[in-house]
Amino acid sequence: MGIVDILIAAAVIAVAMVAGAGWYWRRWVRRTARRAHRRFGARIDRFKLTGKRYITEALLNDPDVAESVRTHAQAHGMSERDVWLRVRTYLDEIVPAFSLLMYYQFGYAVSRALLSMFYKVSVDYVRRERIEALPRESIVIYLINHRSNADYVLASYALAGEVAISYAVGEWARVFPLEYLFKSFGSYFIRRRYREPLYHRVLERYVQLITRNGVTQGIFPEGGLTRDGHLRPAKVGLLDYVLGVAREPGFAERLHVVPVALNYDRVLEDRTLLRELRASDGGGRSGRLSQLAEVLHYTGWNAGRLVSRRWKRYGRAAVVIGEPIAVKPWLDELAGDGAPLFERARAERLGAVQQFCDRVMMRIGAIIPVTPVPLACAALQTFEADFVPREKLLLRMAELRDVLVERGARVLRADARVEESWDRAYRMLRMRRVVARAGDGFLILPKGRELVSYYANSISHLCGEFEAAVKARDQLPAESF
Repeated sequence: MGIVDILIAAAVIAVAMVAGAGWYWRRWVRRTARRAHRRFGARIDRFKLTGKRYITEALLNDPDVAESVRTHAQAHGMSERDVWLRVRTYLDEIVPAFSLLMYYQFGYAVSRALLSMFYKVSVDYVRRERIEALPRESIVIYLINHRSNADYVLASYALAGEVAISYAVGEWARVFPLEYLFKSFGSYFIRRRYREPLYHRVLERYVQLITRNGVTQGIFPEGGLTRDGHLRPAKVGLLDYVLGVAREPGFAERLHVVPVALNYDRVLEDRTLLRELRASDGGGRSGRLSQLAEVLHYTGWNAGRLVSRRWKRYGRAAVVIGEPIAVKPWLDELAGDGAPLFERARAERLGAVQQFCDRVMMRIGAIIPVTPVPLACAALQTFEADFVPREKLLLRMAELRDVLVERGARVLRADARVEESWDRAYRMLRMRRVVARAGDGFLILPKGRELVSYYANSISHLCGEFEAAVKARDQLPAESF
């Protein structure tokens, strides 16, 4: 056998080994992913497993996208070839590549580890049997209030045993490795302030494609994080896209919206959000170097606490999942009151969608979980002085909790002694230098008042007779939208 024959044989063996290793790797990935999925027993929308290339090609062949390309080319004096290249860029940015293995084997393990390190997680259902009774072919859209960037992790973790959710994620996460992780979890990226009609037509057709194929989605209708603690007004762009599939026969009956409410004893970004709120009211903006220094200080301080075994969790992170709302009765109601939704002018249609979304936001507000820190902060807000005697504070917390329970609020550990609830809240407030013990009572420190207002605002609308007193002490500037 000559040297050439030996080299050829070696090349063949190498190719066979690579091919065999690739086959074995793909087989291992599929088996591991299926095993992880079976362990959870969650519903996986089959279309989520469709390859990115197939979805991209389907949208490139969409007649509505083609019409938008022609319109854009004529309006901007561009060639259609260049416009199609732009569309491909948009699709590459938007369309995810869902991985069952990443979602359940890696994503769930990481989310569980991180959430367990920072919080004690509580998940509650208003009526779980209503969720479980939804027909298999239902298209479910979860509408979620937005308090922290951790909401994506918390909501996914809470629903991991039910369904894998696809989220609309803003530009903030388009950095390595977050972009890869979010896309492998099935999330798609959106440009929130990008007004180009071509882009929005491409995004609309993608959202409608996955909705038509039954993909379960999570939408944060506020469009951004709350900076003052209150629920923000809803934005309806994505929801309008989703509802657009109801034009087609058989889809209106399948659409259901589920309100989901989140709350925390500590929002990781709270001081940053309050700083942004002050800046929007004319206050000074922090420079990038000062922000970097703050992040490094926070990271170093917590790393020191971990190493020295002084790490303590940040209290509760709570999720309440509401009852599903069928879309079809609402559409029938609109048709009975005048014209069907999709026969109305765009402005009138969006107005109707806004009213529907506002009603869902009211349901979200009604089931916001009341964790110890918001409860304690709401009680503190009702006193005019910064010093509050312990006995008066405990009495006010008990009165406030009774009002919340009477009004049907989702109070965590409502049967626990109020002293226990205060002790849990105080540990967090003391650690963050919000409240300090002084004699027979507690003093709200000068830099702590805005945090007290921020956390009280998350439940102020539930406080009944105490609502006015809670809001009267709110010294935060109004958030502009």
